Amino acid sequence: MNNIKLFEDKKVRSHYDSEKEIWYFSVVDIVGILTNQPSVSRARNYWKVLKSRLLKEGNELVTNCNQLKMQAEDGKFYKTDVGNVELIFRIIQSIPSPKAEPFKQWLSKVGYERLQEIQDPSLSMDRARENWQKMGRSEKWIQQRMTGQETRNKLTDFWKESGVTQKDEFAFLTNIIHQEWTGITVKAHKQIKGLKSQNLRDHMNEAELLFTALAELSTRQIAETENAKGVNENAKAGKKGGAIAKNARRELEAKTGKNVVTGENFLPPPKANRDKKS
Repeated sequence: MNNIKLFEDKKVRSHYDSEKEIWYFSVVDIVGILTNQPSVSRARNYWKVLKSRLLKEGNELVTNCNQLKMQAEDGKFYKTDVGNVELIFRIIQSIPSPKAEPFKQWLSKVGYERLQEIQDPSLSMDRARENWQKMGRSEKWIQQRMTGQETRNKLTDFWKESGVTQKDEFAFLTNIIHQEWTGITVKAHKQIKGLKSQNLRDHMNEAELLFTALAELSTRQIAETENAKGVNENAKAGKKGGAIAKNARRELEAKTGKNVVTGENFLPPPKANRDKKS
């Protein structure tokens, strides 16, 4: 689960590993904030020097520093040094900064919020709404995104109860529904939108969100009626549910002359284009 956390209006790229229940944070982003560097390249150089010093000191945490692909300002994904809370605290101790103590408190708050979300999942949706608002999404889009997520959750809950347990099985069933109503795979849909590891639904337009929800709602109700069990029976229900959304999509496209599935996305413009505008 990739995320953008804000510390004093500064972005900190983060990733939550739901299996290990561990937060990872971009080291460069944190170093840049603590040292008040004017650019990412300066922050990266500072971290390079600090990392070398910590390695010479035999710091095991830095030795085991992980790398994850995270989105950069140009919209592309690059391998980035990340650290868990323990490593980040060690880095904070190594950097003389007036922001050190506020940052420690911020890290504690992030971890506490995640514990709250596990106990009360509705809180995660509230925070998701806040993040989408900060990213400039309209209230109408946010409502549709949240409604679609609720529909999705009910479907996956049914799958779990009917014997679907593996991640690849969930992905397989999801792709069947998606391909049935759109005519293309999830991977192809992401390619049309120019996405890589981003969440496809976070870049869907109004119509795509609505038809996705219709396909998944129809799938669940059909599966419940047929008492579907296991992957194969749920796959058959998925094709039927997706077909309902497909027929509705075709009818709408015939009336409007517009494609429902498009290359629209919410990615930031390429850096070259931003420079031209400025």
